[in-house]
Amino acid sequence: MTETTADSKSTESSPGAVVPSGGMDSATAAYEARDRGYDLYLLHTSYGQRTEDRELECAKSLAESLDAEAFLAIETSHLERIGASSLTDDDIDVEDAVETPDDEIPDTYVPFRNANLLSMAVSYAEANDCEAVFIGAHSEDFSGYPDCSPAFFEAFQSVVDTGTKPETDITVEAPFVEWSKTDIAERGVELDVPYEDTWSCYRENAPACGTCDACKFRLEAFQRIGVRDPVEYEQRPEYAD
Repeated sequence: MTETTADSKSTESSPGAVVPSGGMDSATAAYEARDRGYDLYLLHTSYGQRTEDRELECAKSLAESLDAEAFLAIETSHLERIGASSLTDDDIDVEDAVETPDDEIPDTYVPFRNANLLSMAVSYAEANDCEAVFIGAHSEDFSGYPDCSPAFFEAFQSVVDTGTKPETDITVEAPFVEWSKTDIAERGVELDVPYEDTWSCYRENAPACGTCDACKFRLEAFQRIGVRDPVEYEQRPEYAD
């Protein structure tokens, strides 16, 4: 576990919020939290995902660009050891993007990952007297990932309320849960999110592959709002140029 802390600043007038960081959606959630008046405590978790090195690099850059109160990086291995996901298991290939039926959960699903991530985020928030945890999950996530659904976050809020100190009041915020990836990209451009310092690719640390599900959703989102994605791709589809 590694931790770096920004210069000490007064938080008397601003509540704190913990935001998991590294990807496009979480970066936008962090800028959204700042826009709502929160002081930011950024959290990054490396759990054995294929692109953990690049995600950590992006998370550190984001903490600097946001002048975060603190940045905490945690290395965990249990999700990698549990396996059953192409993101953490080298024996399972990350497939190219395809049209997946609504009732089929993709092999990129990491079993119950967000419950693990949010548990650490809530611990971090409670230890620092923060009032919120922001997560960037959105509608295209919960169509395939059950731990990205509105029902999941509502249930997890009950866990937080029950399992923290009586005086603790932490709200789980998923501001984009009913949004599309395109909506998030549009909001991020409004907030001047440095998307060059975010990473979405499931396969590679650099350049992004351009053909996995995460790259496809990201590239299509930028294409729809008429902005060129600043990340370098090995294969950038013609529609995204």
